[in-house]
Amino acid sequence: MPSELPAQLEQRIVELETRLAFQEQALVELNDALAASRIEAAENAEVLRRTLDALKQSRGEFYADPSEEPPPPHY
Repeated sequence: MPSELPAQLEQRIVELETRLAFQEQALVELNDALAASRIEAAENAEVLRRTLDALKQSRGEFYADPSEEPPPPHY
């Protein structure tokens, strides 16, 4: 039995090292995915900002300032 103990310990260490390697790889992949997600969110926010600016500008064209409008014909 004493000779089995070092072999069992070595097997456990190898298993733990393998698990650690997989966890490190998963962590790298998650970090990459999070970074890509943040970049995409920033790009989407910029597109939304530009769209809102364009909408505000086009709204201004449709709804002109009443002071600039000519008086109605009955005046």
